Amino acid sequence: MKNIIVVRGAGDLASGVIHKLSNCGFDVVALEVEKPLAIRRKVSFCEAIYENEVKIDNVSCKLCENLDDIYSVLNEKKVALIVDPNGDYIKQIKPKIVIDAILAKKNLGTNKNMAPLTIGLGPGFFAGKDVDIVIETMRGHNLGKIIKEGYALKNTGTPGNINGVGKERVGYSSASGIINTIAEIGQKVEKGQILAQIVDENQKVHEVKASISGVLRGIIRNKSNIVSRLKILDIDPRMDEVKNCYTISDKARCIAGSVLETVVKYINTGNI
Repeated sequence: MKNIIVVRGAGDLASGVIHKLSNCGFDVVALEVEKPLAIRRKVSFCEAIYENEVKIDNVSCKLCENLDDIYSVLNEKKVALIVDPNGDYIKQIKPKIVIDAILAKKNLGTNKNMAPLTIGLGPGFFAGKDVDIVIETMRGHNLGKIIKEGYALKNTGTPGNINGVGKERVGYSSASGIINTIAEIGQKVEKGQILAQIVDENQKVHEVKASISGVLRGIIRNKSNIVSRLKILDIDPRMDEVKNCYTISDKARCIAGSVLETVVKYINTGNI
């Protein structure tokens, strides 16, 4: 397996990258935290941690427990996923390429010494110092731009605009505690509808209501232990776009295309 690629993170944007690379014949190993909190769970490979194996658009991802499991899953032509938030398996696997797709808005430890080619998605990485290449993740004219020197644009904290709706389509937790979800991904919801409840440490119940009407595109996994002000749901104001809840987004596909371009160029020419 000469072209193993390690991807740190397996949320929805990372999964778009993983899906593209796997479809193009690369052996992909995804590293995740023990309890990932993806919002768009139907298109996030990190759900394999809870389900053991998931499939997104004909690409399967399977949870692994050790290095032998990883190679076995790769031999099955599936994506291998393992709990490894610190990237300890990178030294054992010795991949040709490491991609940081955690989207933490800061660098959580990825560096150029991890592999011959290192790629960072979004803010927090300096191309040419922290990693070799940075991919722009901010929506707009430069989405997917391949940056060889410098930073990606800083996070604005404002979600992308859909049909004139921006920050209102994203919901955040009003308290820390255990979330009990009521609505399901793909469900049509109305403004003011209760979508979930958060039970805090004092057993007080905090209701999570829809800020707009639309389709619930994503919501955090039921019974998750969350902190206050955490992003927990995403509503698409387009009532007729239910299918989008179950497909990789345009943003993820754009970013994945830029990653693939970078990877193929490096493999074919040896240049960054």
